[in-house]
Amino acid sequence: MSVRSAIRATRTAAVSAATPTLISLVPTRFASFKAHGPVLQRSIRAAPVRYLSCSAASRFSRSSQHRAEIDPESAEKLNAERVSEEVDVCIVGGGPAGLAAAIKLRQRAEAEGKDIRVLLVEKGSEIGSHTLSGAVLEPRALNELIPDWKEKGAPLLQPALKDKMLFLTEKYAIPLPHPPQMNNKGNYIVSLSNFVKWMGEQAEEAGVEIYPSFSASEVLYNEDGSVAGIATNDVGIGRNGLPKDNFERGMEIRAKVTLFAEGCHGSLTKKLIRKFGLRDESQPQTYGLGLKEVWELDPAKHEPGLVLHTIGWPMSYDTYGGSFMYHLENNLCAIGYVVALDYKNPTLSPYREFQRYKHHPAIRKYLEGGKVLSYGARALNEGGYQSVPKLYFPGGALIGCTAGFLNVPKIKGTHTAMKSGMLAADAAFDAITAEEPSTTGPISLSTYEEAYKNSWIHKELYEVRNVRPSFNSPLGLFGGVAWSGLDTLFLKGRYPLTFKHSHPDHVSLKPLKDVKPIEYPKPDGVISFELLDNVSRTGTGHEEDQPIHLRLQRGPTDQLETNFPVYGGPEQKFCPAGVYEYLDDESNPGKKRFQINASNCIHCKTCDIKDPSQNIDWTVPEGGGGPKYTYT
Repeated sequence: MSVRSAIRATRTAAVSAATPTLISLVPTRFASFKAHGPVLQRSIRAAPVRYLSCSAASRFSRSSQHRAEIDPESAEKLNAERVSEEVDVCIVGGGPAGLAAAIKLRQRAEAEGKDIRVLLVEKGSEIGSHTLSGAVLEPRALNELIPDWKEKGAPLLQPALKDKMLFLTEKYAIPLPHPPQMNNKGNYIVSLSNFVKWMGEQAEEAGVEIYPSFSASEVLYNEDGSVAGIATNDVGIGRNGLPKDNFERGMEIRAKVTLFAEGCHGSLTKKLIRKFGLRDESQPQTYGLGLKEVWELDPAKHEPGLVLHTIGWPMSYDTYGGSFMYHLENNLCAIGYVVALDYKNPTLSPYREFQRYKHHPAIRKYLEGGKVLSYGARALNEGGYQSVPKLYFPGGALIGCTAGFLNVPKIKGTHTAMKSGMLAADAAFDAITAEEPSTTGPISLSTYEEAYKNSWIHKELYEVRNVRPSFNSPLGLFGGVAWSGLDTLFLKGRYPLTFKHSHPDHVSLKPLKDVKPIEYPKPDGVISFELLDNVSRTGTGHEEDQPIHLRLQRGPTDQLETNFPVYGGPEQKFCPAGVYEYLDDESNPGKKRFQINASNCIHCKTCDIKDPSQNIDWTVPEGGGGPKYTYT
């Protein structure tokens, strides 16, 4: 049954499972923004959540996007001058890195008696609603940023108490020695979305201006080519490209320094990397797709503080990946699976690998008698030290996961993301407040890159730089495990050579004719679930009558002439939300059409990364759209 047909059976459950709330976008204390009237005082409409709606399904082609002829009145609205706001620092993204940078800037301003205006925009409907991670948090950066976090009520409620590592075969679980980097003594099992919400509260108390539901859609440039800030996207544009009755022009936020903290594979970051050649001296980034569910376990099976990781089954030896299970407080359990996006078999489905994994006897025993509460998925950086790009450019810098500081052997990146934001904040503050600027041109944060190279982030990443690429040898999983053990236990990064990531992930797929198709068991509805059932647990909703934010740069030709006949339509497999389908084209018997169910998108960015034709361009939809994650 196609996704298009399945909507009839799941729509009611999906709508009842997640109801959006009315989100006020502008706190009343921001008088300067209030003065601009409805442009900034709008609220997200409480439109019903819709999943995979037939009316929202996009039959993409250059001739069928139904863009109406733009009349003079509409053209005048669409090209009207945007409201502009001047700030000292604009931060794009309300995750750990962006919020850490914002807090650090305000801390420095308060301590040194300086007036620094810091504004942060976040595309999610509220801080934390788009945040998803495992997560076991190493509090090193938090201790530096907010030493009294316990007194301030940070939601670090469950210490990590017990580490386990298993190698799975189809029926057995073999204990493995725990790598030293994965020792979690002193760490905490957390909901990162809840932690980020708390960080947002700390930032507001420090004087940061936070604007959720504002999607940064454009980088602004000065005449000299330096970054001048960002613009938020217009809202109230119909799918036909014409302004609707509720149309509002986006806003320009111009800043002395703009910090991009968009998370993995940011939509503006990728443009900055191309424009300024930020990856000219680094290797390609390589990615993984992380999928996660939050369960409420039978209390008799709950082990508070347990941190369990596995490798091996259900994936083949030549595919990098593994699982996590973290037992939080109150009988909650975070369980997830990560699949490296350099996998070769186009019939592999990361989502179905995750569902199959949960049926292993060593895992199923925990889940039986429990119930799933939420689901989500997000791409993550795996390139490490070799793939960190140049971090600064005229007028701004990249921080956090948008640059790629994940420590893969640790399976942690929150502490490094936060620290990078703090280092960039120091560099930005010093540059903005310098009594004698070193240059009359745009601000350069070269000192941020220098600080990174002298920081514990750099030391961490350099020491484990060869672990992830070691799994790309002909020995696959077994060669990687052997090298990782030698490197982490004995060499500790002192091997003189640095292994390479030889190619980007999108070129790794083999043609369908050269692989054995993977067959997956049908979900049982108790331990494993159909995709649409889990999508309903993400709280995802978008305004349906808006331009498709998943854009085909060259129309559907690449999908129909290459991706489907050569690779079997891998978009249908790698997307963890059922966004993409190849359906029979009723108007052309015997042919397929490529359908995009954009309102189902959970903003994981996998399509932009893994599409073998590199035709899909993920861009931001209207602010406030997307998932509304809880406990993630």
